[in-house]
Amino acid sequence: QVQLVESGGGLVQPGGSLRLSCVASGIAFSMYSMGWYRQGPGKQRELVARITSGGYTNYPDSVKGRFTISRDDAKNTVYLQMNSLKPEDTAVYYCNRVVDSAIPYYSNWGQGTQVTVSS
Repeated sequence: QVQLVESGGGLVQPGGSLRLSCVASGIAFSMYSMGWYRQGPGKQRELVARITSGGYTNYPDSVKGRFTISRDDAKNTVYLQMNSLKPEDTAVYYCNRVVDSAIPYYSNWGQGTQVTVSS
């Protein structure tokens, strides 16, 4: 049974930082690319960071230079360091295994973690 548990969200002022964590269980974590997705109010879910099993990372232009994804395979955990946060980063953030560069693999998403950027 695959389980993805996200944490670390909260309310932060513009320009602030947050670090999200996602612990995965029931999967061969170290073998897979993992990613962070977000879904803002009235928007579709989008991929904001991806890390391969070898540690290669990529980001869309909207977060490049501000967000950093990393992983600890010993802990089955993927992280998202978010700096210089903007109000448009407000969303629920989820992690998932990534296939074909951007497609989420597991249909059973975790509960997500809410990030709200507001003054």
